[in-house]
Amino acid sequence: MQIRDLPFTDPGDPDVRSGPRFLLWLGRRQLTGQLRSLGWGLLHQCALAGLPLAVGLAVQAVIDRSGRDLTRAGVLLVVLGALIALGDTMLHRTAVTNWITAASRVQQLLARRTAELGSALTRRVAAGEVVAVSTGDVEKIGWFVEALSRFLASATALVLICIALVFYLPSLGVLVAVATPVLALAVLPLLPRATRRADLQRAKAGRATELASDTVAGLRVLRGIGGEELFLSRYRRASQEVREAAVRSARMWALISAIQVFLPGVLLISLVWYGATLARDGRIDVGQLVTVYSAATLMLYPLRTVEEIAMAYSFSRPSAKRAVRVLSLRRNAGTTAVDTASTTATDTAGTDGVDTEVPTGDLYDPVTGLLAPHGLFTAVVCGDPDEAGRLAERLGGHSGQDEESGTLPSVLLGGVPLDELPLATARTAVLVQDKDPVLLSGTLRELLDVPSSGAVRAGDALEAARCGDVLDALAQASAGTDGDPMNTRITERGRSLSGGQRQRLALARSLVTDPGTLVLDEPTSAVDSHTEAHVAAGVERLRRGRTTVAFASSPLLLDLADRVVLLHGGTVVAAGTHRELLRKEPRYVSVVTRETEDGGAGRAPRDGRGTLDGPRPIRAAEEIEERA
Repeated sequence: MQIRDLPFTDPGDPDVRSGPRFLLWLGRRQLTGQLRSLGWGLLHQCALAGLPLAVGLAVQAVIDRSGRDLTRAGVLLVVLGALIALGDTMLHRTAVTNWITAASRVQQLLARRTAELGSALTRRVAAGEVVAVSTGDVEKIGWFVEALSRFLASATALVLICIALVFYLPSLGVLVAVATPVLALAVLPLLPRATRRADLQRAKAGRATELASDTVAGLRVLRGIGGEELFLSRYRRASQEVREAAVRSARMWALISAIQVFLPGVLLISLVWYGATLARDGRIDVGQLVTVYSAATLMLYPLRTVEEIAMAYSFSRPSAKRAVRVLSLRRNAGTTAVDTASTTATDTAGTDGVDTEVPTGDLYDPVTGLLAPHGLFTAVVCGDPDEAGRLAERLGGHSGQDEESGTLPSVLLGGVPLDELPLATARTAVLVQDKDPVLLSGTLRELLDVPSSGAVRAGDALEAARCGDVLDALAQASAGTDGDPMNTRITERGRSLSGGQRQRLALARSLVTDPGTLVLDEPTSAVDSHTEAHVAAGVERLRRGRTTVAFASSPLLLDLADRVVLLHGGTVVAAGTHRELLRKEPRYVSVVTRETEDGGAGRAPRDGRGTLDGPRPIRAAEEIEERA
């Protein structure tokens, strides 16, 4: 695999049982590249090992005053120099290729899992951890894959050099052969402690990253409540903990480096002293001493790869562990790592030229008993926002998992379990817009250019979502160009827009896709009552005859629903129209009108809507409907 061939057609099905198993799987997937790098590394190391022999022959030729031997030594040096240059160049090329392709493979796996899970990913794993995995952790994993082949080449070269020295000059070769494994293994007792300190540093850095990510995401809220200094002090403490952990980790690695400098120095001093004694007694030639000393000196280079592979593994192991945590997540939370291959095959079926029929019919959740009849507008009222979010996630085909009963049964669409459908088919059948939708940067035209049935035009969706003021603002922003709001760029996450404008643009994007079943989680929570009434009427009109499920507690939206369902304690406890439930179900009145348990007025709703009088918002909705 060459860099120019990236991305991979299929990055494969990773072994996610543990971090080391994932690293082993990654190495096996790149076996060809590893062997190629190993071959060039052996050529480079063996050519380096030949230099002492050539230098020794040259020195001995000068002592013997032999021009022919000196010429041969010079030719040998030239050949070895060419081989060293070739081997080093190709080793670097293949090693970097291994690094980049390994990192690319991991990134593709993470992207595939992110696309599969969608918004459910950040509900199962912290956003900061996902960022850390997809950036720094990917590089560390690639570093280990790249260093592995160079370490194997160095280890093989060390063995060959020791064997050659023993046969070339046993009196000194045995000393080098005995000392080499001692030098290589001397730091092993320190590696567990160094690894623990490195793991602690990574964990603290991950927590600091999560804290920074959460702080930036909630900066507007923090400013509103004056909490910037509080979170700044928390991040300051977290960053200081990271610094202290990094210093402690660096001290251990500095000790390991010092040992790997001190012990080889002791070997060289001993070798020179013993070899000089043998040369003085005439038991060996000066050229032989130079050869062995030069070989021992050059062996220090491959010995350094022992420290590097130890560092690479200690850094990549926690990174691989975090990557495995993300990659092991499945649409069906009960799927285990053993089921990885079959799950991936199922998820990708239907995208390789095999068409899978999109099911239609009633949407039914066996866990809560929620039934959304086909072709109707169903509103779901739930007093617990977290419970509503989990239900919306399940309706999108992510079954979830219960702490007591284990895996929850799948939602059924027309009697077909959603989590058994290929991912593309499931998303064509059911689209879930969560309460915090994200707008990607780009023009408005690009934002609305999403896979769709083609039945709903972008203009109709924008009108239904009441985006007229958004279009006017974008048109003013593009006044210096063509003045077309559709060609105006929207900043990252729509930060240049208000919360209500972002929410309505996201709703328009969902309406354009025109799925068979559309699930909306609080689609109008960030708009005022006047706009909300128009949006609710627009959605009802545009989605007429299509299945729509909306999680809401606003009477303005509930009165337009064909069917309203009350969810309490994780179970459907009542169903009917908005007016019927207002008359018959006290718990429904409590949620919709924001009453406290004792019947008194509770806190004001977050958007200023809602009163204790149910019919009043209904009349407002009727008046606006008449004006429309």
